[in-house]
Amino acid sequence: MKIVTVVGARPQFIKAAAISRAIRRDLAGRIQEVLVHTGQHHDENMSGVFFQELEIPEPKYNLAISGGLHGSMTGRMLVGIEEVLVEERPDWLLIYGDTNSTLAGALAAAKLHIPVAHVEAGLRSFNTRMPEEINRIVADRVSTLLFCPTETAVTNLRNEGVTRGVHNVGDVMYDVSLYSAERARQTSSVIKRLGLKPGHFALATCHRAENTDDLGRLNSILEALGKISEDLPVVIPLHPRTRKQIEASGLNLLVRKLRVIEPLAFLDMVALEQNAKVILTDSGGVQKEAFFYGVPCVTMRDETEWTETVEHGWNQLTGADTHAIVSAARSAKQGRPASPYGCGRAGESILDTMLNA
Repeated sequence: MKIVTVVGARPQFIKAAAISRAIRRDLAGRIQEVLVHTGQHHDENMSGVFFQELEIPEPKYNLAISGGLHGSMTGRMLVGIEEVLVEERPDWLLIYGDTNSTLAGALAAAKLHIPVAHVEAGLRSFNTRMPEEINRIVADRVSTLLFCPTETAVTNLRNEGVTRGVHNVGDVMYDVSLYSAERARQTSSVIKRLGLKPGHFALATCHRAENTDDLGRLNSILEALGKISEDLPVVIPLHPRTRKQIEASGLNLLVRKLRVIEPLAFLDMVALEQNAKVILTDSGGVQKEAFFYGVPCVTMRDETEWTETVEHGWNQLTGADTHAIVSAARSAKQGRPASPYGCGRAGESILDTMLNA
């Protein structure tokens, strides 16, 4: 069986690692994987180093497509992925998550009548102003196999009338977290390099368009992080989109109190997550990584797809309200023990299902 896997952004590299490892463990050699990197994240610390640290095979194809408006980017990806699919003639197209790369892969395969398998299907924020929400809804509609990370995702699909090909396999990111936690402890020196004390700093990330493209929201978030830094050092690996907006909008003064660093390699990011007192983020993946590593989280969004993290007390939703963010960070505490994301073998379950489909 030949699978073409499409990835393009940091969260997808992480998820693809779980499947790629499961493929390599298949001693019978029943699966051939062809990896396509769209180039959506092309920065070395957000792309190349991830393949090395996560032990993902080098992509056979790198389309080097990034930048531009959503429609332009997705259209260029659609053309490039279609050419790859015509050349490779795979049995399956495997996609992850909710990026423009996900959408382009799903549409290209569907139009060529190649079955699509969507990992992380069924997630919903119920906010269609988010580009990611549109991407995941469309991807789910054209997928043959829908691999859900939680029972909530299964329920979301059922409520939309989608039941065929739906499987709750658990979360591949949990697979990766189990694999990476000890490696990060053994190999990363980022805590020492940054002069941090474990358990005595906050880690922040901010990259979603709803926060970076709205200057009012971005201003409020940066003000909140500045206030938190009066009590606790705040480390922020700054996403290129966010940095560009800060510089273009004259908000540089608001980040002077923060420990602004470049985007991190994967294992360094895991090490910071494991050692933070609290994590503040608008990233779905970082929310879950906080949960996996037992660190309280503040999500600077109005909603989350990962409702289980909130229900079990590990995550607080604040939107972009300065007072709410600061209050949540200062009162953050550990939640209740829970295991809503499977047993850490989602990769094997996905491949078994595809082989038997």
